[in-house]
Amino acid sequence: MNSRCVSMNSRKLSGHRLPSSSEDDVPETTRDQHVGDCRPEADDGEMMVHFSHPEHRLARFDFPYLFMCMGCKEYGAGKRFMCQACGFQLHEFCALAPPALHDHPFHRKHPHLLFFVKPAPGGGGFLRRKCDLCGKSVRGFSYRCASCSFDMHPCCASMARRMDLPAVHEHPLLLAQDDGAEPETSFVCQVCRRTKRSGQHVYQCLPCGYYLHARCAKDMVNGLYVHGVVPPEKRNALATAARVTVNALFGVIGSLIEGIGEGIGEAFVESIGRSRRS
Repeated sequence: MNSRCVSMNSRKLSGHRLPSSSEDDVPETTRDQHVGDCRPEADDGEMMVHFSHPEHRLARFDFPYLFMCMGCKEYGAGKRFMCQACGFQLHEFCALAPPALHDHPFHRKHPHLLFFVKPAPGGGGFLRRKCDLCGKSVRGFSYRCASCSFDMHPCCASMARRMDLPAVHEHPLLLAQDDGAEPETSFVCQVCRRTKRSGQHVYQCLPCGYYLHARCAKDMVNGLYVHGVVPPEKRNALATAARVTVNALFGVIGSLIEGIGEGIGEAFVESIGRSRRS
């Protein structure tokens, strides 16, 4: 086996694993980023050597604490593979991701999704590539279509069109068809309490009228919601919104005070004028 390969059983993601991934199918410019034939194989079930961290073995843990996955560069909580020597950590689904997926339910247009270690070149800042399911930036591990620009986080690849998420809803949720139609005005995600934005995927329970953003459902998969963990990026967003609200409030109060002051000044000047005339 290639020394860069993972020694562990791969977790089954949505879609099917390709029986092999030939170098001939990978573009010249990205062969160094594509994992190729490094597929997970059996070990004792609790330890592994991952190609992204070959110097130490990783052990399986389940802690209810926030961590940053060094593979996909996204947050998680709960299940993970961690290096006890240096603290290197991977999501369980990132550690066990197969090198390719076939006929994934989120990308029926083309059959092959290849696993890449780094984002596609050329994206940075506001131009950074986005995951086509959750809409968040792709900064590390991802599955990329061999025929188009479709990109997806490993966490999103582990989701399915039908999701059982008892932590948030008692009925199965189905991924809504994205037909380009305008979203319902009454639509509100039951987790973040926001409406759908253009390009966002949504899970729904039609009998109950329950809606859930795919990016919010993702927090059920990566363990954040289950363990009650709010990642720093969301805390920062809340803080920013609070600052904007406070600044706007002070602006309104300032305008009122300024208006009151001007009114009092004008009345004072008018009173002086009347007293002089009299």
